[in-house]
Amino acid sequence: MSAPVIAAVVIGRNEGERLIRCLRSLQGQVQQLIYVDSGSTDGSAAAARDLGAEVVDLDLSRPFTAARARNAGLAALSSRIELVQFADGDCELAPGWISAAADFMQTHPRAAAVCGRRRERFPEASVYNRLCDAEWNTPVGEATACGGDAMMRVAAVYTAGGYREGLIAGEEPELCLRLRRAGWQVWRLNAEMTLHDAQMLRFGQWWNRSRRAGHAFAEGAALHGAGPERHWVAETRRALAWGAVLPAAIAAAGLASPYLLLAALVYPAQILRLSRRMGTEQALFSVLGKFAEATGALEFYWRRWRGRARGILEYK
Repeated sequence: MSAPVIAAVVIGRNEGERLIRCLRSLQGQVQQLIYVDSGSTDGSAAAARDLGAEVVDLDLSRPFTAARARNAGLAALSSRIELVQFADGDCELAPGWISAAADFMQTHPRAAAVCGRRRERFPEASVYNRLCDAEWNTPVGEATACGGDAMMRVAAVYTAGGYREGLIAGEEPELCLRLRRAGWQVWRLNAEMTLHDAQMLRFGQWWNRSRRAGHAFAEGAALHGAGPERHWVAETRRALAWGAVLPAAIAAAGLASPYLLLAALVYPAQILRLSRRMGTEQALFSVLGKFAEATGALEFYWRRWRGRARGILEYK
């Protein structure tokens, strides 16, 4: 069996030294190296060219999304490319990952996407980095989705129509859902894949990331929630229940009687319950994150309602 022809598509914006590490970790391992730049102002595009990467500069007149950047990378692939390693510019590929993933794809012809263990480079730098590192530790075996770092079968991605460019987050699970519906498989290998440098040091960064996740949950459920997979329906309902409906109900009850505000103790009780499974730190932020996720979900519903209302007005 001949070795597959492999490319890498790296996306980023103002990643600085992190991008240099990423591209260097791919040199000599792929037959085509593409960097898609989303309006960097730190010289990232020039640095990538100096390292031998083909650079695709996204059109500044359209909103940037990771999905749009990855599709632009796909469009730049040579026709002979069979497998493509996607990576974010803040990640460094682990030695041996490309060959391990490619070998697996060759022996599993129905595998459309393969990912491994993504780790945080500096988990000790902040609680938010540690939370990310725990989030990346997904179960090994056949999976429902991958993250931004993954090796994919080009023919499968083309057949599925590529990434949905309008999504601001959650584009990989949405693509994986369509791939699985078409009969393809997604796998998580027990192998080191990438070192990620989140540089998440402030509460506001974590909150915005969680809010974006809530938006992705709601949009994913709106797109595919009616299907048999019930895509992100449960996640959206949990976020809205814990982050919006329950707080509003407790506040309303408190207007009738201050004693009813004691119902808010359900939150520390939930933290205690979850801590038995995931530890106190993760449990605390899991519960707190529901407020951010609910904010993101409600933003999605508000924007969708405004869009529909505007459409009705324009039609009339």
